[in-house]
Amino acid sequence: MRSVPPAPTESTPMHQRWPARGLYAITPDDADTPRLLSRAAAALDGGAAWLQYRNKAATAELRAAQAAALQPLCARYGVPLIINDDWRLAARLGADGAHLGADDGDLATARELMGPDALIGASCYDSVALARLAVGAGASYVAFGAFFPSPTKPHARHASPSLLDEAAALGVPRVAIGGITIDNAPALVAAGADLLAVVSAVFDAADPARAAHAFAACYGANPLPHSPSRLRDPE
Repeated sequence: MRSVPPAPTESTPMHQRWPARGLYAITPDDADTPRLLSRAAAALDGGAAWLQYRNKAATAELRAAQAAALQPLCARYGVPLIINDDWRLAARLGADGAHLGADDGDLATARELMGPDALIGASCYDSVALARLAVGAGASYVAFGAFFPSPTKPHARHASPSLLDEAAALGVPRVAIGGITIDNAPALVAAGADLLAVVSAVFDAADPARAAHAFAACYGANPLPHSPSRLRDPE
């Protein structure tokens, strides 16, 4: 049975106050910053709950520039910006969080230096044991996958949906990633995925906003694509 996180209170750490159910949109490799921002805005307009900046092909300078450009966009939608691989860049920019894979540095160090409010995730592949260690080191959420063949990571380890149920006892959001489409997404939600991490099925769609809306609707959300209703007023 799926666990539902309790409602946040004033004593809830900041990194646990973000809505932890829905679409976790992950950007594709894109050297064209204006195009990347346009696609990201469409995903956010469609109802993405979280956004991760990921660009494996970019130089360090381009990654820093693109991540900085995404920050005000995410802030306007009230959505956390999470930086893939590089927690130091996330800390330097003051991003909301970072996502770490097996080779991206020590999670406990990232937690110590980014502080208690940072949203820090860990790739746990096909292992609940790795997820348990990550939570012990300070992970805010754990990600499992690939659940299906993925064009982004064609050689990724295969994860079973049963992992999502096994990881429920860890008490943190569980993210499913890898080859997720609108056709196979409902099965992962039913298995216990709190967030669906999606790249191609959103960003390569003819209409990314409508694609994002379809994934958000897997959780019963009903955002309106191309509507300004999700935007926060500039401060």
